Amino acid sequence: MLRILWSKIKEALVSVLPVVGIVLILCATPLVDLSVTEIVTFTVCALLLILGIGLFNVGADLAMSPMGEYIGGGLTKSKKMSVLLIVGFLMGVLITVAEPDLSVLAGQISQKIDPIVLIISVGVGVGIFLLLGVLKILFKKSVSAMLVFFYLVMFALIAILVVNGGEDFLSLGLDSGGVTTGPITAPFIIAVGVGIAATIGGRGAGENSFGLLALCSIGPILTVLLLGMCSGGSVDSGFNPQSYRLPDNIVLGFFREMLRVVKEVGLALVLICLAFTVLQLVYLKLPFARIKRIAVGIAYTFVGLVIFLTAVSVGFLPIGFKLGSQMAQTPWLLTIVGFVLGMLVVLAEPAVHVLNKQVEQVTNRAITKKSMMIAMSVGVGVSIGLSMLRIWLDFSILYYIVPGYIISLGLSFFVPPIYTAIAFDSGGVASGPLTSTFILPFAIGACLTCQGESKILQDAFGIVAMVAMTPLITIQILGFRAIVARNVRNKIAQHRIISADDGQIINFR
Repeated sequence: MLRILWSKIKEALVSVLPVVGIVLILCATPLVDLSVTEIVTFTVCALLLILGIGLFNVGADLAMSPMGEYIGGGLTKSKKMSVLLIVGFLMGVLITVAEPDLSVLAGQISQKIDPIVLIISVGVGVGIFLLLGVLKILFKKSVSAMLVFFYLVMFALIAILVVNGGEDFLSLGLDSGGVTTGPITAPFIIAVGVGIAATIGGRGAGENSFGLLALCSIGPILTVLLLGMCSGGSVDSGFNPQSYRLPDNIVLGFFREMLRVVKEVGLALVLICLAFTVLQLVYLKLPFARIKRIAVGIAYTFVGLVIFLTAVSVGFLPIGFKLGSQMAQTPWLLTIVGFVLGMLVVLAEPAVHVLNKQVEQVTNRAITKKSMMIAMSVGVGVSIGLSMLRIWLDFSILYYIVPGYIISLGLSFFVPPIYTAIAFDSGGVASGPLTSTFILPFAIGACLTCQGESKILQDAFGIVAMVAMTPLITIQILGFRAIVARNVRNKIAQHRIISADDGQIINFR
Protein backbone atom coordinates (compact mmCIF):
# COMPACT_ATOMS: atom_id res chain seq x y z
CA MET A 1 0.00 0.00 0.00
CA LEU A 2 2.83 2.40 0.82
CA ARG A 3 4.34 1.75 -2.60
CA ILE A 4 1.03 2.62 -4.28
CA LEU A 5 0.68 5.76 -2.14
CA TRP A 6 4.19 6.86 -3.02
CA SER A 7 3.43 6.36 -6.71
CA LYS A 8 0.29 8.53 -6.41
CA ILE A 9 2.20 11.22 -4.50
CA LYS A 10 4.83 11.34 -7.24
CA GLU A 11 2.06 11.79 -9.83
CA ALA A 12 0.56 14.59 -7.72
CA LEU A 13 3.99 16.19 -7.37
CA VAL A 14 4.36 16.37 -11.15
CA SER A 15 0.84 17.86 -11.39
CA VAL A 16 1.13 20.53 -8.68
CA LEU A 17 4.73 21.69 -9.08
CA PRO A 18 4.09 23.65 -12.33
CA VAL A 19 1.37 25.73 -10.60
CA VAL A 20 3.64 26.40 -7.62
CA GLY A 21 6.53 27.19 -9.93
CA ILE A 22 4.68 29.82 -11.95
CA VAL A 23 3.40 31.52 -8.79
CA LEU A 24 6.87 31.61 -7.22
CA ILE A 25 8.37 32.93 -10.47
CA LEU A 26 5.80 35.74 -10.53
CA CYS A 27 6.67 36.53 -6.91
CA ALA A 28 10.26 37.12 -8.00
CA THR A 29 9.15 39.82 -10.46
CA PRO A 30 8.11 43.44 -9.69
CA LEU A 31 4.58 42.56 -10.87
CA VAL A 32 3.65 40.66 -7.70
CA ASP A 33 4.38 41.64 -4.11
CA LEU A 34 3.73 38.88 -1.60
CA SER A 35 4.98 38.86 1.98
CA VAL A 36 7.30 36.16 3.29
CA THR A 37 4.40 34.80 5.37
CA GLU A 38 2.20 34.51 2.29
CA ILE A 39 4.90 32.76 0.26
CA VAL A 40 5.73 30.31 3.06
CA THR A 41 2.02 29.56 3.68
CA PHE A 42 1.43 29.00 -0.03
CA THR A 43 4.43 26.67 -0.29
CA VAL A 44 3.48 24.62 2.78
CA CYS A 45 -0.11 24.33 1.55
CA ALA A 46 1.19 23.21 -1.86
CA LEU A 47 3.05 20.35 -0.15
CA LEU A 48 -0.11 19.42 1.75
CA LEU A 49 -2.01 19.64 -1.53
CA ILE A 50 0.32 17.06 -3.05
CA LEU A 51 -0.18 14.73 -0.10
CA GLY A 52 -3.96 15.22 -0.21
CA ILE A 53 -4.19 14.42 -3.94
CA GLY A 54 -2.06 11.31 -3.46
CA LEU A 55 -4.23 10.01 -0.62
CA PHE A 56 -7.43 10.86 -2.49
CA ASN A 57 -6.33 9.03 -5.64
CA VAL A 58 -5.54 5.91 -3.60
CA GLY A 59 -8.97 6.18 -1.97
CA ALA A 60 -10.67 6.63 -5.34
CA ASP A 61 -9.04 3.45 -6.63
CA LEU A 62 -9.86 1.43 -3.49
CA ALA A 63 -13.33 2.74 -2.62
CA MET A 64 -15.11 5.40 -4.66
CA SER A 65 -14.77 3.79 -8.10
CA PRO A 66 -15.40 0.19 -6.91
CA MET A 67 -18.45 1.28 -4.88
CA GLY A 68 -19.96 2.97 -7.92
CA GLU A 69 -19.25 -0.04 -10.13
CA TYR A 70 -20.66 -2.49 -7.57
CA ILE A 71 -23.84 -0.44 -7.17
CA GLY A 72 -24.32 0.03 -10.92
CA GLY A 73 -23.45 -3.54 -11.83
CA GLY A 74 -25.13 -5.21 -8.85
CA LEU A 75 -28.46 -3.46 -9.23
CA THR A 76 -28.44 -4.03 -12.99
CA LYS A 77 -27.90 -7.77 -12.44
CA SER A 78 -30.90 -7.83 -10.09
CA LYS A 79 -33.03 -6.84 -13.12
CA LYS A 80 -35.12 -4.55 -10.93
CA MET A 81 -35.17 -1.38 -12.99
CA SER A 82 -37.37 0.49 -10.55
CA VAL A 83 -34.88 -0.10 -7.73
CA LEU A 84 -31.96 0.97 -9.95
CA LEU A 85 -33.72 4.19 -10.95
CA ILE A 86 -34.81 5.04 -7.40
CA VAL A 87 -31.32 4.40 -6.04
CA GLY A 88 -29.80 6.44 -8.88
CA PHE A 89 -32.07 9.39 -8.10
CA LEU A 90 -31.49 9.23 -4.33
CA MET A 91 -27.70 8.86 -4.69
CA GLY A 92 -27.64 11.85 -7.04
CA VAL A 93 -29.53 13.97 -4.52
CA LEU A 94 -27.54 12.84 -1.45
CA ILE A 95 -24.08 13.20 -2.97
CA THR A 96 -24.86 16.61 -4.46
CA VAL A 97 -26.39 18.02 -1.29
CA ALA A 98 -23.25 17.02 0.60
CA GLU A 99 -20.78 18.20 -2.10
CA PRO A 100 -18.45 20.79 -0.45
CA ASP A 101 -18.28 23.04 -3.54
CA LEU A 102 -22.06 23.53 -3.55
CA SER A 103 -21.94 25.49 -0.28
CA VAL A 104 -19.85 28.13 -2.11
CA LEU A 105 -22.63 28.53 -4.65
CA ALA A 106 -25.32 28.73 -1.98
CA GLY A 107 -23.58 31.69 -0.37
CA GLN A 108 -24.07 33.79 -3.50
CA ILE A 109 -27.88 33.93 -3.40
CA SER A 110 -29.81 36.79 -1.86
CA GLN A 111 -32.43 36.35 0.84
CA LYS A 112 -35.13 35.99 -1.81
CA ILE A 113 -33.93 32.41 -2.34
CA ASP A 114 -33.13 30.43 0.77
CA PRO A 115 -29.72 28.70 0.44
CA ILE A 116 -31.27 25.45 1.68
CA VAL A 117 -33.88 25.67 -1.08
CA LEU A 118 -31.10 26.20 -3.62
CA ILE A 119 -29.04 23.23 -2.37
CA ILE A 120 -32.01 20.86 -2.32
CA SER A 121 -33.19 22.07 -5.74
CA VAL A 122 -29.77 21.55 -7.28
CA GLY A 123 -29.59 18.11 -5.63
CA VAL A 124 -32.96 17.14 -7.07
CA GLY A 125 -31.79 18.39 -10.47
CA VAL A 126 -28.71 16.17 -10.36
CA GLY A 127 -30.82 13.23 -9.12
CA ILE A 128 -33.28 13.57 -12.01
CA PHE A 129 -30.54 13.83 -14.61
CA LEU A 130 -28.60 10.93 -13.10
CA LEU A 131 -31.81 8.91 -13.44
CA LEU A 132 -32.06 10.01 -17.09
CA GLY A 133 -28.42 9.03 -17.55
CA VAL A 134 -29.08 5.55 -16.18
CA LEU A 135 -31.99 5.17 -18.61
CA LYS A 136 -29.68 6.33 -21.40
CA ILE A 137 -27.24 3.53 -20.60
CA LEU A 138 -29.91 0.86 -20.15
CA PHE A 139 -31.59 1.62 -23.47
CA LYS A 140 -28.31 2.57 -25.21
CA LYS A 141 -29.55 5.96 -26.35
CA SER A 142 -27.31 8.62 -27.85
CA VAL A 143 -26.03 11.08 -25.27
CA SER A 144 -25.40 13.60 -28.07
CA ALA A 145 -29.10 13.87 -28.89
CA MET A 146 -30.00 14.28 -25.22
CA LEU A 147 -27.36 16.98 -24.72
CA VAL A 148 -28.48 18.90 -27.80
CA PHE A 149 -32.07 18.90 -26.52
CA PHE A 150 -31.26 20.00 -22.96
CA TYR A 151 -28.78 22.66 -24.05
CA LEU A 152 -31.44 24.09 -26.37
CA VAL A 153 -33.71 24.22 -23.32
CA MET A 154 -30.90 26.02 -21.48
CA PHE A 155 -30.61 28.61 -24.25
CA ALA A 156 -34.38 29.18 -24.12
CA LEU A 157 -34.25 29.74 -20.34
CA ILE A 158 -31.31 32.13 -20.73
CA ALA A 159 -33.24 34.14 -23.32
CA ILE A 160 -36.31 34.36 -21.05
CA LEU A 161 -34.12 35.33 -18.08
CA VAL A 162 -32.33 38.10 -19.98
CA VAL A 163 -35.57 39.49 -21.41
CA ASN A 164 -37.11 39.61 -17.92
CA GLY A 165 -34.13 41.42 -16.42
CA GLY A 166 -32.78 38.45 -14.49
CA GLU A 167 -29.29 38.52 -16.00
CA ASP A 168 -27.79 38.61 -12.48
CA PHE A 169 -28.53 34.88 -12.26
CA LEU A 170 -26.85 34.09 -15.57
CA SER A 171 -23.20 33.61 -14.55
CA LEU A 172 -24.23 31.99 -11.28
CA GLY A 173 -26.53 29.52 -13.02
CA LEU A 174 -23.87 28.57 -15.57
CA ASP A 175 -21.28 28.11 -12.81
CA SER A 176 -23.57 25.74 -10.93
CA GLY A 177 -23.00 22.98 -13.47
CA GLY A 178 -19.31 22.87 -12.59
CA VAL A 179 -19.42 23.01 -8.80
CA THR A 180 -21.85 20.11 -8.41
CA THR A 181 -19.55 17.55 -10.08
CA GLY A 182 -16.77 17.84 -7.54
CA PRO A 183 -14.15 15.43 -6.19
CA ILE A 184 -16.68 13.29 -4.31
CA THR A 185 -19.43 13.20 -6.92
CA ALA A 186 -17.39 12.73 -10.11
CA PRO A 187 -15.56 9.43 -9.38
CA PHE A 188 -18.72 7.85 -7.99
CA ILE A 189 -20.96 8.83 -10.92
CA ILE A 190 -18.35 7.79 -13.49
CA ALA A 191 -18.03 4.37 -11.83
CA VAL A 192 -21.82 3.86 -11.68
CA GLY A 193 -21.97 4.35 -15.45
CA VAL A 194 -19.10 1.92 -16.03
CA GLY A 195 -20.72 -0.70 -13.78
CA ILE A 196 -24.10 -0.55 -15.52
CA ALA A 197 -22.63 -0.52 -19.03
CA ALA A 198 -20.27 -3.43 -18.30
CA THR A 199 -23.14 -5.50 -16.88
CA ILE A 200 -25.52 -5.06 -19.82
CA GLY A 201 -22.59 -5.50 -22.24
CA GLY A 202 -23.12 -5.48 -25.98
CA ARG A 203 -21.34 -3.49 -28.65
CA GLY A 204 -20.14 -0.10 -27.58
CA ALA A 205 -20.37 -0.89 -23.87
CA GLY A 206 -17.36 1.32 -23.15
CA GLU A 207 -18.81 4.19 -25.14
CA ASN A 208 -22.19 3.72 -23.48
CA SER A 209 -20.70 4.19 -19.99
CA PHE A 210 -19.81 7.84 -20.55
CA GLY A 211 -22.18 10.79 -20.47
CA LEU A 212 -23.53 10.60 -16.91
CA LEU A 213 -21.41 13.50 -15.68
CA ALA A 214 -22.40 15.53 -18.72
CA LEU A 215 -26.09 15.11 -17.93
CA CYS A 216 -25.53 15.75 -14.22
CA SER A 217 -23.79 19.03 -15.12
CA ILE A 218 -26.65 20.42 -17.23
CA GLY A 219 -29.27 19.61 -14.55
CA PRO A 220 -28.08 22.19 -11.96
CA ILE A 221 -27.78 24.88 -14.64
CA LEU A 222 -31.42 24.43 -15.61
CA THR A 223 -32.46 24.36 -11.95
CA VAL A 224 -30.72 27.61 -11.00
CA LEU A 225 -31.96 29.37 -14.13
CA LEU A 226 -35.51 28.28 -13.27
CA LEU A 227 -35.03 29.55 -9.71
CA GLY A 228 -33.89 32.87 -11.12
CA MET A 229 -37.01 33.10 -13.28
CA CYS A 230 -39.33 32.19 -10.41
CA SER A 231 -37.71 34.28 -7.67
CA GLY A 232 -37.76 37.68 -9.29
CA GLY A 233 -34.91 38.51 -6.92
CA SER A 234 -31.35 39.66 -7.27
CA VAL A 235 -28.09 37.97 -6.51
CA ASP A 236 -25.56 39.29 -4.06
CA SER A 237 -21.95 38.77 -5.10
CA GLY A 238 -21.13 37.96 -1.49
CA PHE A 239 -17.84 39.83 -1.71
CA ASN A 240 -16.11 40.12 1.65
CA PRO A 241 -12.48 41.32 1.55
CA GLN A 242 -11.72 39.61 4.88
CA SER A 243 -12.44 36.17 3.43
CA TYR A 244 -9.66 36.65 0.87
CA ARG A 245 -6.90 37.33 3.40
CA LEU A 246 -4.69 35.02 5.37
CA PRO A 247 -5.85 34.60 8.99
CA ASP A 248 -3.87 36.55 11.58
CA ASN A 249 -2.97 33.29 13.27
CA ILE A 250 -2.13 30.89 10.42
CA VAL A 251 -2.03 27.74 12.57
CA LEU A 252 -5.31 28.51 14.32
CA GLY A 253 -6.96 29.49 11.03
CA PHE A 254 -5.76 26.28 9.42
CA PHE A 255 -7.29 24.08 12.12
CA ARG A 256 -10.57 26.04 12.07
CA GLU A 257 -10.82 25.52 8.32
CA MET A 258 -9.92 21.85 8.75
CA LEU A 259 -12.77 21.36 11.23
CA ARG A 260 -15.20 22.90 8.75
CA VAL A 261 -13.91 20.68 5.93
CA VAL A 262 -14.02 17.57 8.16
CA LYS A 263 -17.71 18.25 8.79
CA GLU A 264 -18.55 18.72 5.08
CA VAL A 265 -16.48 15.83 3.74
CA GLY A 266 -17.60 13.57 6.60
CA LEU A 267 -21.26 14.30 5.84
CA ALA A 268 -20.79 13.49 2.16
CA LEU A 269 -18.99 10.21 2.79
CA VAL A 270 -21.36 9.13 5.56
CA LEU A 271 -24.35 9.55 3.23
CA ILE A 272 -22.62 7.50 0.54
CA CYS A 273 -21.58 4.80 3.03
CA LEU A 274 -25.07 4.53 4.51
CA ALA A 275 -26.62 4.08 1.09
CA PHE A 276 -23.96 1.53 0.13
CA THR A 277 -24.46 -0.38 3.41
CA VAL A 278 -28.19 -0.71 2.79
CA LEU A 279 -27.58 -1.92 -0.76
CA GLN A 280 -24.88 -4.33 0.45
CA LEU A 281 -27.25 -5.93 2.96
CA VAL A 282 -30.21 -6.15 0.58
CA TYR A 283 -28.79 -6.66 -2.93
CA LEU A 284 -25.01 -6.70 -3.34
CA LYS A 285 -23.84 -9.11 -0.58
CA LEU A 286 -20.14 -8.63 -1.40
CA PRO A 287 -17.54 -10.78 0.41
CA PHE A 288 -15.93 -9.36 3.55
CA ALA A 289 -12.51 -8.94 1.85
CA ARG A 290 -13.99 -6.46 -0.65
CA ILE A 291 -15.84 -4.56 2.08
CA LYS A 292 -12.64 -4.30 4.10
CA ARG A 293 -10.79 -2.95 1.05
CA ILE A 294 -13.54 -0.38 0.49
CA ALA A 295 -13.42 0.70 4.15
CA VAL A 296 -9.67 1.31 3.86
CA GLY A 297 -10.26 3.28 0.67
CA ILE A 298 -12.89 5.46 2.31
CA ALA A 299 -10.41 6.31 5.07
CA TYR A 300 -7.82 7.34 2.45
CA THR A 301 -10.47 9.36 0.59
CA PHE A 302 -11.57 11.16 3.75
CA VAL A 303 -8.06 12.09 4.92
CA GLY A 304 -6.96 13.05 1.40
CA LEU A 305 -9.94 15.32 0.75
CA VAL A 306 -9.68 17.00 4.16
CA ILE A 307 -6.00 17.80 3.60
CA PHE A 308 -6.58 18.87 -0.01
CA LEU A 309 -9.59 21.14 0.61
CA THR A 310 -8.07 22.69 3.74
CA ALA A 311 -4.80 23.45 1.93
CA VAL A 312 -6.47 25.12 -1.05
CA SER A 313 -8.82 27.16 1.17
CA VAL A 314 -6.09 28.42 3.51
CA GLY A 315 -3.14 28.82 1.16
CA PHE A 316 -4.43 29.08 -2.39
CA LEU A 317 -7.58 31.20 -2.05
CA PRO A 318 -5.93 34.36 -0.57
CA ILE A 319 -2.86 34.03 -2.79
CA GLY A 320 -5.02 33.63 -5.89
CA PHE A 321 -7.00 36.76 -4.98
CA LYS A 322 -3.90 38.87 -4.33
CA LEU A 323 -2.17 37.56 -7.44
CA GLY A 324 -5.16 38.49 -9.61
CA SER A 325 -5.57 41.98 -8.11
CA GLN A 326 -1.88 42.79 -8.67
CA MET A 327 -1.55 41.22 -12.13
CA ALA A 328 -4.62 43.16 -13.32
CA GLN A 329 -2.58 46.37 -13.22
CA THR A 330 -1.07 45.07 -16.49
CA PRO A 331 -4.19 43.78 -18.29
CA TRP A 332 -2.53 42.25 -21.37
CA LEU A 333 -0.15 40.30 -19.14
CA LEU A 334 -3.11 39.22 -16.98
CA THR A 335 -4.58 37.41 -20.00
CA ILE A 336 -1.32 35.58 -20.72
CA VAL A 337 -0.81 34.57 -17.08
CA GLY A 338 -4.45 33.43 -16.92
CA PHE A 339 -3.87 31.17 -19.92
CA VAL A 340 -0.73 29.63 -18.39
CA LEU A 341 -2.35 29.16 -14.97
CA GLY A 342 -5.36 27.51 -16.59
CA MET A 343 -3.18 25.01 -18.43
CA LEU A 344 -1.38 24.11 -15.21
CA VAL A 345 -4.23 24.16 -12.65
CA VAL A 346 -6.23 21.45 -14.42
CA LEU A 347 -3.28 19.09 -13.84
CA ALA A 348 -3.89 19.29 -10.09
CA GLU A 349 -7.66 18.62 -10.10
CA PRO A 350 -8.16 15.20 -8.42
CA ALA A 351 -11.25 14.15 -10.40
CA VAL A 352 -9.47 14.83 -13.72
CA HIS A 353 -7.03 12.00 -13.05
CA VAL A 354 -9.89 9.65 -12.13
CA LEU A 355 -11.71 10.36 -15.41
CA ASN A 356 -8.57 10.11 -17.55
CA LYS A 357 -7.68 6.76 -16.02
CA GLN A 358 -11.24 5.49 -16.56
CA VAL A 359 -11.16 6.66 -20.20
CA GLU A 360 -7.88 4.88 -20.87
CA GLN A 361 -9.14 1.63 -19.30
CA VAL A 362 -12.55 1.59 -20.99
CA THR A 363 -11.15 2.45 -24.45
CA ASN A 364 -8.21 0.01 -24.14
CA ARG A 365 -5.79 2.94 -24.53
CA ALA A 366 -7.37 4.04 -27.81
CA ILE A 367 -7.72 7.35 -25.96
CA THR A 368 -4.71 7.80 -23.70
CA LYS A 369 -4.40 9.75 -20.47
CA LYS A 370 -1.74 11.90 -22.12
CA SER A 371 -3.93 12.96 -25.05
CA MET A 372 -6.84 13.64 -22.70
CA MET A 373 -4.68 15.74 -20.40
CA ILE A 374 -3.25 17.79 -23.26
CA ALA A 375 -6.72 18.48 -24.69
CA MET A 376 -8.13 19.44 -21.27
CA SER A 377 -5.09 21.53 -20.37
CA VAL A 378 -5.29 23.55 -23.59
CA GLY A 379 -9.05 23.94 -23.20
CA VAL A 380 -8.90 25.20 -19.62
CA GLY A 381 -5.96 27.48 -20.47
CA VAL A 382 -7.98 29.08 -23.27
CA SER A 383 -11.01 29.45 -20.99
CA ILE A 384 -9.07 31.29 -18.26
CA GLY A 385 -7.29 33.49 -20.80
CA LEU A 386 -10.60 34.46 -22.44
CA SER A 387 -12.15 35.07 -19.01
CA MET A 388 -9.33 37.48 -18.11
CA LEU A 389 -9.92 39.26 -21.42
CA ARG A 390 -13.62 39.59 -20.55
CA ILE A 391 -12.75 41.05 -17.14
CA TRP A 392 -10.43 43.53 -18.80
CA LEU A 393 -12.91 44.62 -21.52
CA ASP A 394 -16.17 44.16 -19.50
CA PHE A 395 -18.67 42.33 -21.72
CA SER A 396 -21.34 39.68 -21.20
CA ILE A 397 -20.42 36.01 -20.84
CA LEU A 398 -23.07 35.26 -23.47
CA TYR A 399 -20.59 36.34 -26.15
CA TYR A 400 -18.55 33.27 -25.17
CA ILE A 401 -21.16 30.79 -23.98
CA VAL A 402 -23.56 30.94 -26.94
CA PRO A 403 -21.02 30.42 -29.75
CA GLY A 404 -19.01 28.04 -27.56
CA TYR A 405 -21.90 25.67 -26.98
CA ILE A 406 -23.05 25.98 -30.59
CA ILE A 407 -19.58 24.83 -31.70
CA SER A 408 -19.57 22.06 -29.06
CA LEU A 409 -22.97 20.72 -30.06
CA GLY A 410 -22.17 21.13 -33.76
CA LEU A 411 -19.01 19.05 -33.42
CA SER A 412 -21.05 16.27 -31.81
CA PHE A 413 -22.57 15.51 -35.24
CA PHE A 414 -19.17 14.94 -36.85
CA VAL A 415 -17.05 13.09 -34.27
CA PRO A 416 -17.40 9.56 -32.83
CA PRO A 417 -20.05 9.56 -30.08
CA ILE A 418 -17.55 8.36 -27.47
CA TYR A 419 -15.54 11.57 -27.89
CA THR A 420 -18.67 13.68 -27.38
CA ALA A 421 -19.62 11.79 -24.22
CA ILE A 422 -16.07 11.99 -22.82
CA ALA A 423 -15.78 15.68 -23.75
CA PHE A 424 -18.94 16.66 -21.89
CA ASP A 425 -17.89 14.54 -18.90
CA SER A 426 -14.52 16.30 -18.92
CA GLY A 427 -16.18 19.68 -18.61
CA GLY A 428 -17.59 18.61 -15.25
CA VAL A 429 -14.36 17.31 -13.74
CA ALA A 430 -12.17 20.18 -15.04
CA SER A 431 -14.07 22.72 -12.94
CA GLY A 432 -13.15 21.25 -9.54
CA PRO A 433 -12.25 22.67 -6.11
CA LEU A 434 -8.92 24.15 -7.22
CA THR A 435 -10.79 26.20 -9.80
CA SER A 436 -13.21 27.45 -7.13
CA THR A 437 -10.56 28.27 -4.55
CA PHE A 438 -7.69 29.55 -6.71
CA ILE A 439 -8.86 30.56 -10.19
CA LEU A 440 -12.16 32.15 -9.08
CA PRO A 441 -10.46 34.28 -6.38
CA PHE A 442 -7.82 35.17 -9.00
CA ALA A 443 -10.64 36.39 -11.27
CA ILE A 444 -12.36 38.26 -8.42
CA GLY A 445 -9.11 40.03 -7.52
CA ALA A 446 -8.54 40.98 -11.16
CA CYS A 447 -12.12 42.22 -11.53
CA LEU A 448 -11.86 44.31 -8.38
CA THR A 449 -8.83 46.10 -9.84
CA CYS A 450 -10.13 46.45 -13.41
CA GLN A 451 -13.86 47.09 -12.95
CA GLY A 452 -14.60 47.57 -9.24
CA GLU A 453 -16.74 45.63 -6.77
CA SER A 454 -20.02 46.29 -8.59
CA LYS A 455 -18.94 44.19 -11.58
CA ILE A 456 -17.70 41.13 -9.68
CA LEU A 457 -20.87 39.09 -10.22
CA GLN A 458 -21.16 39.89 -13.93
CA ASP A 459 -17.47 39.66 -14.91
CA ALA A 460 -15.64 37.42 -12.42
CA PHE A 461 -18.36 34.81 -11.97
CA GLY A 462 -18.92 32.64 -15.00
CA ILE A 463 -15.29 31.55 -15.08
CA VAL A 464 -16.25 28.09 -13.76
CA ALA A 465 -18.70 27.80 -16.65
CA MET A 466 -15.93 28.73 -19.07
CA VAL A 467 -13.63 26.08 -17.58
CA ALA A 468 -16.42 23.52 -18.01
CA MET A 469 -17.13 24.57 -21.61
CA THR A 470 -13.82 24.74 -23.48
CA PRO A 471 -12.77 21.07 -22.96
CA LEU A 472 -15.97 20.16 -24.82
CA ILE A 473 -14.43 21.72 -27.92
CA THR A 474 -10.81 20.62 -27.55
CA ILE A 475 -11.57 16.96 -26.81
CA GLN A 476 -14.04 16.73 -29.70
CA ILE A 477 -11.37 18.26 -31.94
CA LEU A 478 -9.19 15.39 -30.71
CA GLY A 479 -11.92 13.05 -31.96
CA PHE A 480 -12.14 14.89 -35.29
CA ARG A 481 -8.38 14.50 -35.66
CA ALA A 482 -8.75 10.76 -35.01
CA ILE A 483 -11.30 10.51 -37.85
CA VAL A 484 -8.99 12.33 -40.25
CA ALA A 485 -6.06 10.09 -39.30
CA ARG A 486 -8.19 6.98 -39.79
CA ASN A 487 -9.38 8.17 -43.22
CA VAL A 488 -5.80 8.84 -44.28
CA ARG A 489 -4.77 5.34 -43.19
CA ASN A 490 -7.70 3.84 -45.13
CA LYS A 491 -6.75 5.75 -48.29
CA ILE A 492 -3.15 4.59 -47.96
CA ALA A 493 -4.35 1.00 -47.61
CA GLN A 494 -6.54 1.37 -50.72
CA HIS A 495 -3.61 2.78 -52.71
CA ARG A 496 -1.49 -0.21 -51.66
CA ILE A 497 -4.18 -2.64 -52.82
CA ILE A 498 -4.53 -0.85 -56.17
CA SER A 499 -0.77 -0.77 -56.65
CA ALA A 500 -0.52 -4.46 -55.82
CA ASP A 501 -3.16 -5.24 -58.44
CA ASP A 502 -1.05 -3.38 -60.99
CA GLY A 503 1.98 -5.39 -59.97
CA GLN A 504 3.67 -2.38 -58.43
CA ILE A 505 3.93 -2.19 -54.66
CA ILE A 506 4.44 1.33 -53.38
CA ASN A 507 5.45 1.96 -49.77
CA PHE A 508 3.75 4.88 -48.06
CA ARG A 509 4.96 6.33 -44.78
